Amino acid sequence: MSEIHDPGLVATFAALGDRTRFAIVERLLTEGALSAGELQDVADISAPAISRHLKVLREAGLITQTVDRQRRIYAVAPQAVATIGAWTMSHRAFWQESLDRLAAALDEEEP
Repeated sequence: MSEIHDPGLVATFAALGDRTRFAIVERLLTEGALSAGELQDVADISAPAISRHLKVLREAGLITQTVDRQRRIYAVAPQAVATIGAWTMSHRAFWQESLDRLAAALDEEEP
């Protein structure tokens, strides 16, 4: 079965397709592990809404959750990032050819 039909990969991209969830993952990649409270300002939504987004990300395997007393700490799951990277690199030729065509088209349009 092709990687593109991998249910885990499909769930990963589906979870990242939401602007708030993408912002949460981006923040965790940039700043490292954070509590739910520290992620509250990624979007103008309620704490329960943030919790729902975190649940979707956990279920998709994009983030992990650890408990520190009464706080829940979230971090990006390294395997999820590796899976996205592997998929991207497996399609590198397509992306490179597309970028090369774009560069050539832009060069043709220069006065």
